[in-house]
Amino acid sequence: MEQLVKLIPLFPLISFAIIGMLNRRLTKTHTAIFACTGVFLSFIDSLLVFIAQTQHHTTVEVQIYEWITVANFNSAISFLVDPLSSVFLMVITGVGFLIHVFSVGYMKDDDGFRRFFAYLNLFIFFMLILVLGNNFLVMFIGWEGVGFCSFMLIGFWYKDQKNNDAAKKAFVMNRIGDLGFLIAMCLIFTNFSTLNYSTLFAPGFITANPVSTGSLTLITICLFIGAMGKSAQIPLYTWLPDAMAGPTPVSALIHAATMVTAGIYMVARTNVLFSLTPDTMMFVAVIGIATALLGAVIGLFQNDIKKVLAYSTVSQLGLMFLALGVGAYTAAVFHVVTHAFFKALLFLGSGSVIHSMGGEQDIRKMGGLKKHMPVTYFTFLVGTLAISGIPPLAGFFSKDEILASALGQHPVWFVLGMLVSLMTAFYMFRLLYLTFHGQFRGTHEQEHHLHESPSNMTIPLIILAICAIFAGFIGFPHAVGQALGIHNWFGHFLSPVLGESEIHFSAATELTLMAITTVLIIIVILIARNIYITKKTLPTPEHEPLPAGKNIIYNKFFVDEFYNKLVTKPLDRFSEFLSSSFDKGVIEGIVNGFGKLTVRTGQTVRLLQNGNLGFYVIAIVVALISLFLIFLV
Repeated sequence: MEQLVKLIPLFPLISFAIIGMLNRRLTKTHTAIFACTGVFLSFIDSLLVFIAQTQHHTTVEVQIYEWITVANFNSAISFLVDPLSSVFLMVITGVGFLIHVFSVGYMKDDDGFRRFFAYLNLFIFFMLILVLGNNFLVMFIGWEGVGFCSFMLIGFWYKDQKNNDAAKKAFVMNRIGDLGFLIAMCLIFTNFSTLNYSTLFAPGFITANPVSTGSLTLITICLFIGAMGKSAQIPLYTWLPDAMAGPTPVSALIHAATMVTAGIYMVARTNVLFSLTPDTMMFVAVIGIATALLGAVIGLFQNDIKKVLAYSTVSQLGLMFLALGVGAYTAAVFHVVTHAFFKALLFLGSGSVIHSMGGEQDIRKMGGLKKHMPVTYFTFLVGTLAISGIPPLAGFFSKDEILASALGQHPVWFVLGMLVSLMTAFYMFRLLYLTFHGQFRGTHEQEHHLHESPSNMTIPLIILAICAIFAGFIGFPHAVGQALGIHNWFGHFLSPVLGESEIHFSAATELTLMAITTVLIIIVILIARNIYITKKTLPTPEHEPLPAGKNIIYNKFFVDEFYNKLVTKPLDRFSEFLSSSFDKGVIEGIVNGFGKLTVRTGQTVRLLQNGNLGFYVIAIVVALISLFLIFLV
């Protein structure tokens, strides 16, 4: 088992090294083989570890080597495999492999093909390090690594300045969150003298240490700030929609199963700390539902196919944090798993559409693609049904568990969560209808080139669609499952790490909630169909003004402009002031002053070297007398 665990992150790292070092010496075919094989072997390895976990239910700790030993502080590069990490390993490598295969077709004509796959493999490596780490420092290596790789991938097409700006924005906003994570690590070590999970989360360890509730609250708040940056929560969410600047497979990788779920993983991993701080839990729930609502509202009127999905991701992440905030850790992780399948499916489906449309992303210029792209349409429909929460698809079960947990905590959480789900169904079916139904609204040339994507792009879509249909059954609702004799396998599997759910309803209550949510969602879908299919309503053309309220939502409540005016520009001006006044006036003045002093001193002293032997003799005598007097005193 230990050898298998060591190999999981090694395979993508080797692929990255081979592609990075050989680069132009490799053909695109060889590059694709190396890149996909590395992630596939990691997936097989993860699958074997996962199967062993399901059979033996043992926690495996693997120490690679001692890393840092200073005074009473020591840290090792060590891995931890338990039910939580094994689930994330499966999702990262499984979905990551399918995205790699899709990318072979999507990026085949790109000049940066080799560089792209090198970045993808490195990204997978760091994400695996993040979830495998047995202490906060190893997690932080992966945490920073995926941040760096996302910067490189978002700005992959660097010749366009907008892409560079989006990459820098993601990098900077993530650094804000990372500072919170660093402070949390310092506070954890100060209070507990360890950063090791197995020590810190051992039964009774935290309660045995005399740490105040205030200190624990501060630690968890700082940890959550780190999660807010990575998982795009208010106010650090604006980088995520801009990350659409990267190639579509990058959007799928970042938004579905990897980077944005890092914050969910971190909070779930440290659930022992969060459960002891009710104030932080409330804060997490408030931020989560506020982010979910904001993302859903903005998604209602977006016309870029990838931007709709981006704000959908922001919204779904908010729902996951709502679940974490109400203590439903298993429900949050369950939604991570199902979301990985249907969101990767939707992003790759949008990539298939963009590929067929010659790079066009505006849904106002699409329509009628159903007959030209039947496989893409069917799989996109499955993803739309899943994210909307239609039974028995995966999203129905995971959303139902979050909503039930929210209701168990307080009815307000349930109502707000239900509102988010209804808006999700509306904007997703709006996207589906405007993209695939009706008449084609693009140019004649675009229509002439419409075609289904090649098999290396459609096969991953079909596999993800199958997962989006059936994955929900691993987490069947408790009471209904017991009545039907169906076991909630997922909750039981994660219970050693996340604990058992404390909220249990009767089967009748659960069925009532399912019926209510399903009926309301179907009504919303029918409303969307009436607007966009029956009445053939189209979004306002680009050149026409929007009504005031709709314009505010379409422009994302002008949050970016607000940040630019109140944060970015003042910092730029302050930087310019420091550059012109302090840097050039003080720093350069001191440095240049020393230089000028040295030059002038040298020019003066060299006059003593005049070639007069008599002067030299006198100088020697004076120097000797001076030294004698100095030592004598």
